[in-house]
Amino acid sequence: MYPFFRQAVRLTHQIKPLRSPTKKQRTIARKVRINEDIRANKVRVVDPGGEHHVVFIDEALQRARAHRMDLVEIAPSADPPVCKIVDYGKFRYEQQKKGKEQRKKSQTIQLKEVRFRPHTDTHDFEFKTRHARSFLQSGNKVKAWVQFRGRDIIYKEQGMALLQRFTEDLQDVARIDQPPRMEGRRMTTILTPDKK
Repeated sequence: MYPFFRQAVRLTHQIKPLRSPTKKQRTIARKVRINEDIRANKVRVVDPGGEHHVVFIDEALQRARAHRMDLVEIAPSADPPVCKIVDYGKFRYEQQKKGKEQRKKSQTIQLKEVRFRPHTDTHDFEFKTRHARSFLQSGNKVKAWVQFRGRDIIYKEQGMALLQRFTEDLQDVARIDQPPRMEGRRMTTILTPDKK
């Protein structure tokens, strides 16, 4: 292939015009209709002063232009749709800020697990209890279980005593969500943080 031919190919790729997004794509990207994208004939307009009037869309757009602001559709499902005259950039910034605040306030609760055996030593028990306490204080649920392997199944009483001692040690920071019970070859209990 000749070098000048490669340059010609590159140039054709550079000259290719970029397609601008359609009106529908802009509306979907925005998720909020503004100005000419609003489809209703009549709308309820909320002025910057807080007054609201039901007017035709053309008059609403004129009012928005008179204030040098945008007409933003706030409640499209209302009858007639509610539009507000605001600066769209500022409106989007405030919406993003509200979303961040809501995500920050919503707390996801995780279920942390702590595993024991029927013959767990006191040091291991205390170590795992400290971990469970930190999980509960950070707002997570704790599932404690005793695993019975092979002939360990004959020591169910030791497993029950272990879980009762575990719940007693943590009763100042937690409450019992599920009391100790057998699930196959495991004895489990679930503790939730106690919000006092």
